[in-house]
Amino acid sequence: MGSTTGSPIDDIAYLARSEHRAPTLVALTVRPRSRSELWEMTGVSSSTIRRTLSEFDDRNWIRRNKYQYEATPLGAYIASAIAELIERVEIERTVRDVWQWLPNEESGFTIEICADAVVTVAESDNPYAPVNRFLTLLEDTDRFRFVGSDIALLEPCRDEFCQRVIDGMETEIIDPPGVARYIRSTYPDLSAETLASGNLTVWLHDNLPPYGIGIFDHRIAICGHDPDSVTVRVLLDTDSEDAHEWAESQYEFYRRRTPTVPLETVVD
Repeated sequence: MGSTTGSPIDDIAYLARSEHRAPTLVALTVRPRSRSELWEMTGVSSSTIRRTLSEFDDRNWIRRNKYQYEATPLGAYIASAIAELIERVEIERTVRDVWQWLPNEESGFTIEICADAVVTVAESDNPYAPVNRFLTLLEDTDRFRFVGSDIALLEPCRDEFCQRVIDGMETEIIDPPGVARYIRSTYPDLSAETLASGNLTVWLHDNLPPYGIGIFDHRIAICGHDPDSVTVRVLLDTDSEDAHEWAESQYEFYRRRTPTVPLETVVD
């Protein structure tokens, strides 16, 4: 008979105290397994697995069928919940230190959007890791759209970006006027050649979000940067449908807003 002494937190703590317990219970929901298979799978000793199975049995989480063990409906219920909790914590841990640079919930952005994302963070020994990740995404797209303050992202790779546009990448960017003036005044020849390709449209808009949203053929990317140092802190990219819908809605929101004027009308 399973024990119900203690609190639910005690059972959660029991599963969390040793790293092998939750994976063992989850594995027994997939199919019956022998004790030897479990200790080989988890890497713990045979005696530890024997004790764990006994403790699972005390809670009515498993049952034995000859030499194999399988989860009961109660065990499967707990395993499903703990697996979801582990997944949630894993997602949270990937963005914990960079969450401040990402869109806020008022924009409709949620942590679920980060579920299958590649999160590239600028580290002291690799400060351009997000920019390099951005370049790999550019290589695999024929169309690119961006909204936000992109100077932090595009400045370090301006030559590569402009060459992709000149080579035929259809590009539309919504920029703050100050950024557009900076680029045109600092790199007049490169700007002129890129615009002359006919593949680049730049729209100017004040009050853009403090982050960037890039839309590629098959992925979307969110660029979080430090406005004080004008450096990219994180690039989060994903191919999830929810993320793509969010990015499209944000892009269209700013694209439809007024005033917007084409870059060519800006006086340097």
